[in-house]
Parts: sequence; C-alpha cells; structure tokens
Amino acid sequence: MKLAISGKGGVGKTTFSSMIIRSFGDMNKKVLAIDADPDANLATALGIHDAENIIAIAEMKDMIFERTGAKPGSIGGFFKLNPKVDDLPDTASVKKGNIKLMRLGSVKKGGAGCLCPESTLLKALVMHIVLARDEVVVMDMEAGIEHLGRATAKAVDKLIVVVEPGRRSIDTAERIRRLATEINLKNIAVVGNKIRSSRDEDFLRKHLSDFDILGFLPYADELVEADLNGQSPYDVDSTAKDRIRQILAVL
Repeated sequence: MKLAISGKGGVGKTTFSSMIIRSFGDMNKKVLAIDADPDANLATALGIHDAENIIAIAEMKDMIFERTGAKPGSIGGFFKLNPKVDDLPDTASVKKGNIKLMRLGSVKKGGAGCLCPESTLLKALVMHIVLARDEVVVMDMEAGIEHLGRATAKAVDKLIVVVEPGRRSIDTAERIRRLATEINLKNIAVVGNKIRSSRDEDFLRKHLSDFDILGFLPYADELVEADLNGQSPYDVDSTAKDRIRQILAVL
C-alpha cells in the first residue's frame, strides 16, 4: 500500500502520519516512512531517538555528486537523469522495528522550478519508492504534492488530506485536490482531525461533501502533551489509536 499524506500546516498531518506508520508496524508490516515535508519532524513523532541527527537526502552532497555527476546547487549543464537510487531506502534510512525512515529534505529553487541534480535524484527516488518497493509506503508531504509526478501519481493508492474544522483547512484541501487532478491522481480522501464535538464533524461533512471521508480523530490533550514533550503520540493512551485502526480497516 502506498499512501501520501498532505494538508495545511498545523492540522496534525505528521501526528496522523506517525500513528498510521506505527500501527502498520505493530501489524508486522514492513513500512517505509518518508518525511517529505521540510518543516515536519516525522522522526520525533515516530519515537526515533537522535532524530535531529538524521541527514536529509537532498543534503547528501557527495552522494548526489557521485550518483548524478554534478554538484548540488548547480543548474544547467550535464548530469544523469536516471541516477541509481534503488539502494537508498536501505542504506540511507534509520530503523525502528519494522519501520525504516528517510528524510527527503528540500531543494532550494528559484523561479517556477529547478532542473538540478538534487531535484532529479529526489524525483527518481520517489518514483522507485512508489513503483518498485514491496513494503507499505507512507509519505508525509508538505501542504502540496510537489514530490509526486505523473508517473508516480497513478501508483499511489490513496492521497489522504488531513483537515481540521476551519475554512482555511478546507480551502487547502480543495487546492491539493486541484493539484492532484492535474497529474491524474484521483484516489483522494480526507481525515478530520482535532474534532471537539459532533458539530465539528457536521461542519466538515457539509463543506467536504464531495470528498471521501475516511474518519475523524478527536482533539486530545494527551496528543498535545506528547508533542510538547517530544514523545511519539502513538506511545500515549488516547482514543485516537482506536480511530486510527478503524481508518486502516477502511483503507
């Protein structure tokens, strides 16, 4: 199963991603967790120690130069468009039980885009991960889908947009769906987070009536405390864990 998780910053996207990943791990599934959001901290949310020491793929300058034949940061010139990436999920990841985690990092780019060695390598890596790997893949994306291209979008089983009760969150979900439609990614669903009452559920059902809604996660002080303490939300007792299992059953 290949899942991409997106949503507006602050909606709890990384918390949701980490709980999905840890749940798969407890089901004895091999999971490849991809932190594709430069502002997220999926490693900490997963309970991986020394998370701050994990080097992002985009920052591995020597490796990028070796694989592409060009120095990171350079634009134009000649470099390999199909660099070797099939070994990276095993050699450039950190492990926790059945889970392997990779940080993609961000590519500094000007204008509308970047045809540069690090961008090319990241796209090749994501394509390999989605098309060729046989484990569960969960990608914690930023508030968009820029790491996905047309070739990979068709192989993503579900793009899950995490939303909270609020107008801006709904607007972001609509924008992400438009971006996904442009690359023919049609398997889109939403998960409501930070739900305080049935009114919050009704609000999201009303304003996202044409979305597939997988489920709702409650607002929980335990999860807020876990975040403040740098603890994995999966390691605290909360009703959210049962809701996550229900969402996995639907998937």
